[in-house]
Amino acid sequence: MIPRYTLPEMARLWSDENKFAAWLKVEIAVCDARAESGEIPTKAAEIIKRKAAFDVKRIKEIEAVTDHDVIAFLTNVAENVGEESKYIHAGLTSSDILDTSTAILTKNAGSLIKKKLSETAKILKEMAPKYADVPCIGRTHGIHAEPTVFGLKLALWYTEIARDLKRLNAAIKEISVGKLSGAVGNFANIGPEIEAAVCKKLGIKPAEVSTQVVQRDRHAYFLSVLAIIGGTVEKIATEIRNLQRTEILEVEEGFARGQKGSSAMPHKKNPITCERLAGLARVLRSNSMAAMENMALWHERDITHSSVERIIMPDSTTLLHYMLHKLNHVLLNLNINSERMRKNIELTRGLVFSQRVLLALTEKMPSREEAYKIVQSLAMKSWDRGEDFKKLVGSSPEVMKYLKPKEIDSLFDIAYYTRRVGEIIKRALAV
Repeated sequence: MIPRYTLPEMARLWSDENKFAAWLKVEIAVCDARAESGEIPTKAAEIIKRKAAFDVKRIKEIEAVTDHDVIAFLTNVAENVGEESKYIHAGLTSSDILDTSTAILTKNAGSLIKKKLSETAKILKEMAPKYADVPCIGRTHGIHAEPTVFGLKLALWYTEIARDLKRLNAAIKEISVGKLSGAVGNFANIGPEIEAAVCKKLGIKPAEVSTQVVQRDRHAYFLSVLAIIGGTVEKIATEIRNLQRTEILEVEEGFARGQKGSSAMPHKKNPITCERLAGLARVLRSNSMAAMENMALWHERDITHSSVERIIMPDSTTLLHYMLHKLNHVLLNLNINSERMRKNIELTRGLVFSQRVLLALTEKMPSREEAYKIVQSLAMKSWDRGEDFKKLVGSSPEVMKYLKPKEIDSLFDIAYYTRRVGEIIKRALAV
């Protein structure tokens, strides 16, 4: 059982306290690197490291006057450090701190998402073999097609989650890039060796080249991957919602004791979590589009991206983390009705075996087109009259010219459709 989502990790990660702590971590790392290179006194760096502190409330008070968050932060830190604060932020610009700390925060957020996504993969990997022998009807265009097994749906979802994990790893690597190259990215007042040393200390890489900012294609890629993962969540949720329709009812979201489905209709058990997940995926896609809009900035920098990212970076990472948590809860508590699956296969009175009849006739008749006409005519008669398709096939003079009763019986065996499922699932779970 997955506990109720309380948002502790992501909430702390994107809190003002943690944001300013990341800023301070970058500033102290720069002072350390500059002291190691002899640019500032070692004693000054030690004092800065010992005394550097901030107070969120005080920063907000200063920002109310300065209307500049980084300056307010630096002013508050200087109040605590004293004279040695003159070495803090020397040669840097605000975006050096903002973009480098954002890389740290986003990398950590990506790791939290990766943990949840790995849980999803584990759940599906364990579920798929359990339902390898549970037949269900496959549907194309929403219409009954041919029998398959429920385990294949689960294996399919698992392989997509596995691809999502690969995409997420690549996106985390792409976003884990900082810059400490000054106002226009030319290292006029700070050396590239300092940038390299600081980024190494922080567990990220320096941008090969930057303007005043790290280029926003990285952020757009990261948020696009989050949107793709959200699309996978939506895909799974949509299938569960469809399979929970009253007319189908092959699976159901878990329904807890005391839970209510409708204020008006006491009988209702609605797939509300899956509906919520399908809706929230739209927010992730919208945010990824906003991230793409942030790629085109004026010259070496403007701040049109900044206000947007203050919303979409915390929101998208927090939202996907929550969505994965809820999806895992749905999967672990999913009610799977194998008996209803079998009944649904039988719903069309054998019509789902029409291709097998077609193939068998085609082998013995000179023309596939003629075989198709025979089978389709019998199938439409079954549809229109509600008659059993197998009986119609078995009593058709045209079919009986080519197929014996035992041959016809063998064409309506579900085992034919499921005989390779074990091999497929084994191959899928090896991903």
